[in-house]
Amino acid sequence: MHRDIRLTLPLENTSHIRISFELHFMTVISMAAKGAKETGLDNVEDSGSASPSKMDRADNNRPPAKGISKARNKGLMQSFKHSIKKRVDMKNPPIPRDTVRLRRSISDEGTCGDNLDNTPTKTSPASPSLSVDSPMYGQSGINPVNSKIPLTRTQSDSVAGRLGKRGSAIRRSLGLGSKKEKSSKPDPLQAVRETVPPTDERSEETACHRSNVSESYTLPEIPATALSVMQINGLIESEMLEEAYLNLLSLRQEFRHDLEALEDKDLPVELGRKEKDLNMLYRTMMDKLSKIVQRSCTVPSHNNELLIQVAHIIQEEERRDGEPGGVAGWRDAWRDAVRDGMGEALDRVPLQTVQQNSSWLAVHLGQLGKTILGDLEKVKTELQDSYPPSFNVFETYVTSCHDAVGGHLKTLLGQVTELKDFYALLDFITNQYSSENIMGSSSLKPEMTEKWTSLNLEDGFLEQIRRRYCQCLQENMSKTLTNVIKLESNEMWNEMKKPNIDNDLYESHIHLDIWTNIKGFFVNSKKIDGDLEQSVVQICLEQLQQFLRRFESAFTQWSSSLQDPSLKTEYYITYINCFSTLKEHIEEHMTGYEKHPEQAAQLGKEMNSLVLRLRQTLLEFFLSLVKPYLNQMMTRKWLSVDEDFKELMSRTKSLSKCTKYMRPSHAELFVNDVHYHVVKEYISQLMKNKYNCKNSKHEKAAEKIREQWTEIKDLFQEMKSTSVWLNPLGYHLSKLIGQKNKREIKTHLLPLVKDYPDISKKHLAAVLYFRGITRGRERQLILEQLSEVKRKFENYGNQQHSLFNDMPAAANTDCLAELPFSCFSHFLPSR
Repeated sequence: MHRDIRLTLPLENTSHIRISFELHFMTVISMAAKGAKETGLDNVEDSGSASPSKMDRADNNRPPAKGISKARNKGLMQSFKHSIKKRVDMKNPPIPRDTVRLRRSISDEGTCGDNLDNTPTKTSPASPSLSVDSPMYGQSGINPVNSKIPLTRTQSDSVAGRLGKRGSAIRRSLGLGSKKEKSSKPDPLQAVRETVPPTDERSEETACHRSNVSESYTLPEIPATALSVMQINGLIESEMLEEAYLNLLSLRQEFRHDLEALEDKDLPVELGRKEKDLNMLYRTMMDKLSKIVQRSCTVPSHNNELLIQVAHIIQEEERRDGEPGGVAGWRDAWRDAVRDGMGEALDRVPLQTVQQNSSWLAVHLGQLGKTILGDLEKVKTELQDSYPPSFNVFETYVTSCHDAVGGHLKTLLGQVTELKDFYALLDFITNQYSSENIMGSSSLKPEMTEKWTSLNLEDGFLEQIRRRYCQCLQENMSKTLTNVIKLESNEMWNEMKKPNIDNDLYESHIHLDIWTNIKGFFVNSKKIDGDLEQSVVQICLEQLQQFLRRFESAFTQWSSSLQDPSLKTEYYITYINCFSTLKEHIEEHMTGYEKHPEQAAQLGKEMNSLVLRLRQTLLEFFLSLVKPYLNQMMTRKWLSVDEDFKELMSRTKSLSKCTKYMRPSHAELFVNDVHYHVVKEYISQLMKNKYNCKNSKHEKAAEKIREQWTEIKDLFQEMKSTSVWLNPLGYHLSKLIGQKNKREIKTHLLPLVKDYPDISKKHLAAVLYFRGITRGRERQLILEQLSEVKRKFENYGNQQHSLFNDMPAAANTDCLAELPFSCFSHFLPSR
């Protein structure tokens, strides 16, 4: 009589595994009658179990009654159940689920195999748990020959029944083999090892980190009969990778055997369906592995146990590459998952809008750097220990990080519209990414080498950012400089405010605004690279040239209607100072700068021209103020009234007060120009034949000229004029005018010609006219004497300066005044 007794023993802390033993007691009823020795229960080596031999001896010669036999069988089964459970608890303490790992040698076929050298070697039996901590072949003193490893099957299709097919394998690992198994000696399951060389170019000597996971692993016995497709899919979804993969391999072996059995026959529909199911399960497994890898940087560290299984599954599939029923590209899928995981980590970094925070991009890039560093630190300290060395985990993650960051920055670029944000991208790429704050951090060394710190971007991407930065800079510069003019107009011109005095100079903030802005662009662009610096310098120089023209036009238009002479003078001096300072700043920065010399020189000329035009316009404005008073000089009124001259001095003194706040280099040139034109306009009044001093008035006029000339000279000395060559002129002319005897005039011509060799007979004739000598022999003699002195001292005297050449002289209306003296000789009485 045969009876199937199924005994299910739950193992603690392993809720997902149920071991189903099928115990076939062919002679359970005869056991009570024949004795304990024939039952086979003594093969169960457990001290706590009931002894069948004692029970046999008690009833050896007595046939059991039917009721007694049934009760005895029940007792034996309870005793045997207790014995088995106790032995399981003793040999296998509770195993945590997360210690289950996949382990086998990459080079082996996968199931039972012979020893490579056919030499019996002492080893522990293969672990059914796929754990790298389980004993491998050759790691213990147990002879694998003594371990029996037959395959078993059941007829149950339930999950528990299917998992029960592995019961015999688990029982053997626990040392619970049956007597029949111990009598038969099949070949033991042997772990074949293969060393996979690392694909990275780095040698073992340069490798900085040694993974704790070996390249070798032991694959548990593949079930003879696989679970159903839905059951395997359920195991994959619940991340029970070990169970799912072993059943997947079993299903693949069935498919291969069926395929081989076909020989040259057509593929049946059922086998085609099995192939489709197998492909679907493999794709599901690959997707699940990818998801586990993607989240590996974000989940707690106990996920590393799953990663070990992931790595070994990839290794096993690579070893089985080319066999029917599988899919290729596992290592590539793993790399893609690493890259996708890095990309998802970057996408989770908070990103504000420009409305929420004007510095949104700079803040985001700062947080992005922290995220990158944190993830790579975890890869270095944790994830490397979850993979064999051949995976080159750190390098793969760094490369994937480069790809993910490049894609992320490309997305960000589409949102950037402002100059500072373009620069933030450039600075992050060229400076921050490879700095000690991110890739160059000491926390990533020694794994991180210098060649990995730079960000590899798509061709043209960095140039695209540079180009858009320069375009934005050009627009920004133009708007900024236009706003400088508007701000100056609104705050100063329209309000009629007096300029500020800083360090005894009239100053405006515009040169500081312009230079600070431009200098920032110069300095920051240099931090990126030399090419960008060249482009930025060229843009700034071009925009400055355009600004100078726009500013001059706007200021001239406004000042033309300004009625306050003092305020107008102050503004002109202010901008002379302002642009002179700006020119010095730019020249200082451009010193030794070999790029764009033409643009730099052109800008210098533009600024010099602007300052010169401002200075000239101020001079013309001053002369327009004093010219009415100068025109009153050398007249009858002038001879008796000093009001016009006093007004001239008052205007000049007011100008002198303003020039004290002009930059010294420009003040000297400007004062010299004023000095020259005042002297020229004052003396030119003598050349206009406006007044003729008759009688003794010439002496009074000469004295007045001498006094006024002294005031003019002293005033311009106070103004620090360096045109001292102008000072003698007034005294020379006053001596000529003040001579009582006409004949004495000729003796004073030589000093005049020496100091002012450009004086002509027309100029001297005008002076004689003012003196009252309008015609006659003596006048002619004086003029001839001038010609003689000039001829004799042609190359002598002050040849560097010119005054009378710029001074027109009025023509004498007396028709006889210009006739030579010889024409009148025959009219004289004979002696």
